[in-house]
Amino acid sequence: ARKAERTITIYGQSVRFFGDWLTARGDTPTLDNLTRDNIRDWLVDLGEVNAESTILTRFRGLRRFCRWLVAEEELDRDPMAGMEQPKPPEQPVPVITGDELGRLLKEASGPDFVGRRDEAIVRVLLDTGVRISELAGMRLEDVDWDHEVIHVVGKGRRPRAVPLGAKTVRVVDKYTRIRKKHKYAHLDALWLGQRGGLTADGLATVLEVLAERAGIEGLHAHRFRHTFAHLWLAEGGQERDLMRLAGWR
Repeated sequence: ARKAERTITIYGQSVRFFGDWLTARGDTPTLDNLTRDNIRDWLVDLGEVNAESTILTRFRGLRRFCRWLVAEEELDRDPMAGMEQPKPPEQPVPVITGDELGRLLKEASGPDFVGRRDEAIVRVLLDTGVRISELAGMRLEDVDWDHEVIHVVGKGRRPRAVPLGAKTVRVVDKYTRIRKKHKYAHLDALWLGQRGGLTADGLATVLEVLAERAGIEGLHAHRFRHTFAHLWLAEGGQERDLMRLAGWR
């Protein structure tokens, strides 16, 4: 279905977590126990310790699995057919304030490899509003220095170019120069870590560490995306242009 790697991982988690839940109850994780009642009980148990948004993610992942089983003729009937999807309340994602951004950049900046990389990551997120999966998928060759954009592949394998501000271009340039000395410099991935190219989880960890040092709670890549959209509209940008830049349909 050409799903993003991150989406496939999340779908797989739902299946695995449901199987673990069955095992913990003393049941075998087989199709015989993939029943409507068991799924409903699992979701109820999840609700005791998880946010409603997490329950919705697990619901969608297991529903996708059930539909696949029917399509592959492993099951005659979808046990989740007709089950109402959880509806978490809408909670606005807070934008990053100027004070928070200042503290974040102070913690991210530095003359060494990590400092240059982390500042570049923060500035690219703020300038472009890309998803964390799109950030992780960036390759060195995706940076177009002539046009000052980075080419990314979004949901549904849809490519687009995201523009960078002049300051961000200089910061990314500094990072790519010091990147040449890294032991994994031969890799295609733009963002490198101790074990090679940084994955979405690795980038999320980078942000978590920076946020903790800067004293910022609840910082994640999606807050940069909302901040990017907020600033664009606040400065008079058009919604249609914003949709194109952010990869929204």
